Amino acid sequence: MRSTRKGDALAELLFKEGIRNQKVLNAIASTPRELFLPDALKHKAYQNTALPIGQGQTISQPYIVAKMTELLLSADNEAKNVLEIGTGSGYQTAILGQLFKKVFSVERIKSLQFQAKRRMNQLDLHNISMKHGDGWKGWASKGPFDAIIVTAAASSLPTDLCNQLNEGGRLIIPIGSEQQTLTCVDSKEGELSTQTIESVRFVPLVAGDIL
Repeated sequence: MRSTRKGDALAELLFKEGIRNQKVLNAIASTPRELFLPDALKHKAYQNTALPIGQGQTISQPYIVAKMTELLLSADNEAKNVLEIGTGSGYQTAILGQLFKKVFSVERIKSLQFQAKRRMNQLDLHNISMKHGDGWKGWASKGPFDAIIVTAAASSLPTDLCNQLNEGGRLIIPIGSEQQTLTCVDSKEGELSTQTIESVRFVPLVAGDIL
């Protein structure tokens, strides 16, 4: 994928907002965000804002996508494989697919997963595996993972996801209900350490799956 004028402008805006990882900025610039939006909202594709995609879900603000990805890449372990919880439109998935060797993504809403899978094929991103399932449970059979990213807010830190994190791995997750904080969880020598990054706003991480 090649960057576009609008993509470059968005990447430049994110740089001004504090995103410094050039690989992340390049991925943002080269990913056609309009592909992940309903027709009525395509004109807003390169605005730095979250937008609805149906089923009560949203495509995240580009800054948050870039920030969470940058946090994964700044871990000490040079992650090769990453688990994404909440495929949604597939926008974050596509960014990850350009930066990690292998991406595994779980989505609880079957119709969203189907659409996202089609978009990955359109973009020739073939290092991504998708599953329809409960995000709280992760994807144990494909783990453990060097990195895990959760794109919905959990009421508490999901035990199953922590158990699927490799030694030296990093989990990025929004935690909370009314007040949500982006949280960085690192696994070191069998212990978990957490760091609060910033306040965020995500849809809730709901247990179960629906067709």
